[in-house]
Amino acid sequence: MSTATIKPTPIARRAIEDFPDFDLAKLLTTVFEPIQGCRVAILIDLADTSQMKDFSFLSNSKLTIQHKAYSVFYQGLQNGVAEKLGVTGGEMFAYHETGGSNLDLPDEAVDSNGNTISLKESVYTKYDLILCISTFSATAPLTAFAKEFGFRGATLHGLNDIILATGLAVDYREVSAEAEKLRLALTKADSFEIDFEMDNSQYQLTIQCDGQEAQKSHGLCLGKTPDIANLPAGEVYFVPTGASGTFPMKFEDSTRAVMHVEDGRIHTATFVAGDKSVIDAFNTKLKTDPVTGEIGELGFGTQDLPVSGRDIQDEKVLGTLHVATGRSDHLGGHLTPDLFAEKLHATHDDILFSPSKTPEIRVTQARMTRGNSTEVVIENFEPSNYLREALSE
Repeated sequence: MSTATIKPTPIARRAIEDFPDFDLAKLLTTVFEPIQGCRVAILIDLADTSQMKDFSFLSNSKLTIQHKAYSVFYQGLQNGVAEKLGVTGGEMFAYHETGGSNLDLPDEAVDSNGNTISLKESVYTKYDLILCISTFSATAPLTAFAKEFGFRGATLHGLNDIILATGLAVDYREVSAEAEKLRLALTKADSFEIDFEMDNSQYQLTIQCDGQEAQKSHGLCLGKTPDIANLPAGEVYFVPTGASGTFPMKFEDSTRAVMHVEDGRIHTATFVAGDKSVIDAFNTKLKTDPVTGEIGELGFGTQDLPVSGRDIQDEKVLGTLHVATGRSDHLGGHLTPDLFAEKLHATHDDILFSPSKTPEIRVTQARMTRGNSTEVVIENFEPSNYLREALSE
């Protein structure tokens, strides 16, 4: 297909009222089939794990994620869902929050009686399904533990009402089927070129994939194979083999900079707007711990979802893309925590580009090169006809 003939077709964003009511039993049954006979545990993170005793964290209204873990998942299991599914357990444990995305988890945790326990001895080896509902993503470390100890599970960091009503209310068999269509449309790509615009300036990032099989995060964790589903799911992703060029980035405090990429890694950042000290600190980290700038993922959203205000869902929206830096072992990459100069730097940080998250930055076009063909895949945060046609097959 010639890139010159592609005119992207806008995708209708589904409203919250268009989704079925959230059903915990349906979610768990669909994601974890077979589930009957499994023993289930729930993990949360707390800055003060002593608040786990008698669920005293519930008195802190700011702990909204942990409140959802208790009211929706813990109470749901205790009040009929466990019996309906034929599962046991449902106990909740709290570990000390890590402070960063995908940092290794501490082994010490606290149960609802206030007892200090070892996650390895009392949870990883005792439960078949582990649901981690946390502030910071635990997908990478929990995936490693699942393979080591043989359990299945899901990570649901950043949980909020919109995610419950939409991203967790969908049928993940359908999500998986849609993700597979897009995976086949993108798999074995040689490279992607992404054009950005910020403040009337243009930038381009080239990401090498060298013909690798695309992977998908599709929300299903079936059979008995140890694995972790990251929910909400719905993306196709690659672990880049190289990257070069420049791209704009917006930090959490809205500070903006331009990233300069060579040999698969961000080498330096140029300040654009906001707080210059944020960029100075970022450059210092790149210099003292260079692997923190390694481009560890390129992902494309596959679902028609409303914006939730949380990256875990918003990066799954069709028409968005994200680039991640740092740890990549949970995706099949080579970058493990031991390769970082400092333990607290061993994060996997998604950099999401979407109209809601980065209105100052536009992805004017993203193109895939595969063999002798080039296909536009995204244009102005809309999926191209190439992707729409793949979904219609």
